[in-house]
Amino acid sequence: MSSNQLQLPKAVLPILFLIIIFIVFFSKAFVTIDAGEAGVLWKRFGGGVVTDEPAMGEGFHIVAPWNKVYVYEIRRQEAFEKMKVLSSNGLDILLETSIWYQPEVPELGKLHQQIGTDYLNRILLPTIRSAARSVVGRYTPEQLYSSKRDAIQTEIYEESKKIIDDQHILLNEILVRDVTLPTSIKDAIERKLRQEQESLEYEFRLEKADKEAQRQIIEAQGKADANRILSASLTDKILQDKGIEATLELSNSPNAKVVIVGSSKDGLPLILGNN
Repeated sequence: MSSNQLQLPKAVLPILFLIIIFIVFFSKAFVTIDAGEAGVLWKRFGGGVVTDEPAMGEGFHIVAPWNKVYVYEIRRQEAFEKMKVLSSNGLDILLETSIWYQPEVPELGKLHQQIGTDYLNRILLPTIRSAARSVVGRYTPEQLYSSKRDAIQTEIYEESKKIIDDQHILLNEILVRDVTLPTSIKDAIERKLRQEQESLEYEFRLEKADKEAQRQIIEAQGKADANRILSASLTDKILQDKGIEATLELSNSPNAKVVIVGSSKDGLPLILGNN
């Protein structure tokens, strides 16, 4: 086959060129938005970012090829941030945080127009760093290490939320994952905590011993009072009756004995046994 036979007619070339341009041009008109995403429409000849209409939802969309669609993830997202902050006495504290956030879907157009897709680094993280520095600066290392972690977590969240409430961003939660103190300070705090624990244990033992001593005193006092009351109630007549009852019981036993009634100086029976 000659080379002349392989050449296309000149009239076909413009048509092929137009078809290619059409395919490239109109392929931009087909937009698919995946699950957990939403789109913001930008109109080249219609005023730019569309802010007065709902964001484009999931699924297939057709837009004018000269317009653009910016896709945002609208699921809750998580970001991790490590930052150095200063305690109230000027010591370096390493704070590790986890941030849960997402864009406000009804405000997605305004978010794109005013901040853009990189709102995490432009707004969210700087806000949280600033709030963390402010909050941690109110506490000593001892407080941060022991009892105040939940408090600073809540305070950082509340201060950050105040700033970004009008930035079209939802701040779901801020979690303080770890608070790292200088090694020397951490060791000193742990020694102090051990000493406090030992002191509490010693005080507990003393209190327990004191209560036991009080219990014994009360028990002894009760016995003494009981003996005093019993002694006061035992008259000579009662003692004689008790002695006679005991003597009669003994006289009924099988052991050989001699019972002399009224022979003792107190009038009680005498018992003479042959054993």
